[in-house]
Amino acid sequence: MSRAIGAVAALLLSASTSDATAQDASAPAPYDDPERERIVSGLSQTDVAITATFEGSKIFVYGAIERDWFPQQGEPAADVIVSITGPSKPVTVRKKDRIGIIWANAESLVISSAPTFYAVAATGPLEEILRPVDDTNHKISIDKAVSFAGIAAFAGVDVDEFRRAVIRLRERKGLYDESAGHVRLRGPTLFSTQFELPANIVEGDYSARVFLVRGGRVRDVYSTVIAVRKTGLERLIYTAAQDQPLIYGILSILVALLAGWGASEAFRQMRR
Repeated sequence: MSRAIGAVAALLLSASTSDATAQDASAPAPYDDPERERIVSGLSQTDVAITATFEGSKIFVYGAIERDWFPQQGEPAADVIVSITGPSKPVTVRKKDRIGIIWANAESLVISSAPTFYAVAATGPLEEILRPVDDTNHKISIDKAVSFAGIAAFAGVDVDEFRRAVIRLRERKGLYDESAGHVRLRGPTLFSTQFELPANIVEGDYSARVFLVRGGRVRDVYSTVIAVRKTGLERLIYTAAQDQPLIYGILSILVALLAGWGASEAFRQMRR
């Protein structure tokens, strides 16, 4: 009887060990489980004031990758992508053609919405560290972030040509930028980068996003808002122009008349 009980116990122990081994084998690797890895980030400032002497601003982005396992050799490397998107506004794009001896506007297209500012930095080239499907879903690269859905309905219009023109012109003005290698990884967890907001940015809410990427897949996203606001006299003038256009127009005319009269008096005094 004791031998029989011992045999049954050994059989049960062997079965439970086999089940545990099978479960371990079927369990996903730590880097394949998005619940075991996330990104934590912060910004040096989330409020930017546009004043009369505003010459741009720097935004530092820093953070860490939190995980409950230690990376091993042979695992896909982790990458970090950071983007800042300005408020979207309508934009009119014009194409010039030569007519005779002069250049004139031949075609134009009104885009209902395009980011006024867009900058993205990453630990490496986006085409190497990010799958195209993830780029499309999250609109990370400039090519995907600046897309004009619904415009293709206009017959005979090369929408992509106008889209490329918007990107090219705003890159020249420093409003669009895509930088590979500008996100620095310090060890397996810490990262940092910085962005420069130019002096010609517009007022509004800017979206900052931080993506954790592993094996080309976006595993986690952190997002926050940067408030860019006019302050002081600039804010007063802007508010008056938007809320009281009639009074603003009358005051503008009076100021122009006063300035003209003052300049005239100054020259008259100088001639004496």
